[in-house]
Amino acid sequence: MLSALFVVLIGSKASGQGMPVYDNTNFISFVKSLLESGKQTANLMKTVKFLKTQKENIDKVNNVIKQLQAVRELARNNQRLYDVVQDDLREILNSPFIKPGEVTRISDSFDAILQNSMAGMEYIDQILSSDNLKMTDAERAEVLKEKELESKEMVAEIEAKTRRYREIIQFREMQHKINNRETDY
Repeated sequence: MLSALFVVLIGSKASGQGMPVYDNTNFISFVKSLLESGKQTANLMKTVKFLKTQKENIDKVNNVIKQLQAVRELARNNQRLYDVVQDDLREILNSPFIKPGEVTRISDSFDAILQNSMAGMEYIDQILSSDNLKMTDAERAEVLKEKELESKEMVAEIEAKTRRYREIIQFREMQHKINNRETDY
């Protein structure tokens, strides 16, 4: 009876004391896995640095491509301006329905657009060829895009003026036909 009481009393409050036991094979495996994890982390860090460098290179290439596209579009727009001036302006000015006083005004308005276009191209040449402006590729691409939009506006303006002068010529031609028709009364 006494032994049963002893077991019940000691069993409920008993706690083990003594030296902890380590399993050396588990400890060695744990250290090996820690070293392997460290190597993998170092490799991941190298990969992250490599990918970051590649992203920066891709961004640089994208900016250069944007610059080239903007310059190509600027060249197309300026060629369109010159074509309009060479062909359409000559046709407008040679029309008998344009008054002599209007020739100078028409020529001056087209010339102002062309001068603005030339100034824009000179500015672009400075941006692309000079390092004095200290611009990043992204800033340079942004400026080129702005100039591209300006050149599109100039093309639209010169086309609108051409269309307006042609409408004036057509109106005056129609007016001339009406005023000079023969009547059969």
